[in-house]
Amino acid sequence: MGKVSKADKKIAYDQKLCQLLDDYNQVLVAAADNVGSNQLQNIRQGLRGDSVILMGKNTMMKRSIRMHSEKTGNKAYLNLIPLLVGNVGLIFTKGDLKEVREEVAKYKVGAPARVGLVAPVDVVVPPGNTGLDPSQTSFFQVLNIPTKINKGTVEIITPVELIKKGDKVGSSEAALLAKLGIRPFSYGLVVQSVYENGSVFKP
Repeated sequence: MGKVSKADKKIAYDQKLCQLLDDYNQVLVAAADNVGSNQLQNIRQGLRGDSVILMGKNTMMKRSIRMHSEKTGNKAYLNLIPLLVGNVGLIFTKGDLKEVREEVAKYKVGAPARVGLVAPVDVVVPPGNTGLDPSQTSFFQVLNIPTKINKGTVEIITPVELIKKGDKVGSSEAALLAKLGIRPFSYGLVVQSVYENGSVFKP
């Protein structure tokens, strides 16, 4: 088997997307930020039957949709093009839209706070015993987290808002959350828009 050329890959992708546009009249546009390939595989398995997930570069998706429109004279799918912004995938379905959305939402995966990530939610460190030894106290002091030593381990006295939604995660915050075993973020496919028979609406 020789290597498949880029041109061949493009042709295969165009054919696949055009076939899906022929076969389906409902499409969910889903944001796929921080979604790993294993997670995507699990979502595909959970949806199997009535639905197909297609990922790809936005430029390739747009080109295939335009090509399909020119070939078939069906201009309705051109309404999908403005929705292809950022890291998105398409979910083609013949199932109930609400059920498909709910199924997709089940596959969220907890993720650690990595340095430089923009926090999608507020992160609050709960009070309680951390199980860390007193030599780690300086970690908490740097982040102004009130602690006491209890039975030879560090205990957090009050809940502390460590990271605000929209802020970037710093190295101290990331290190502390890792030490505490806290995975504060969860990622999955997030349905942004729904296309049905030429109409586009928010879910």
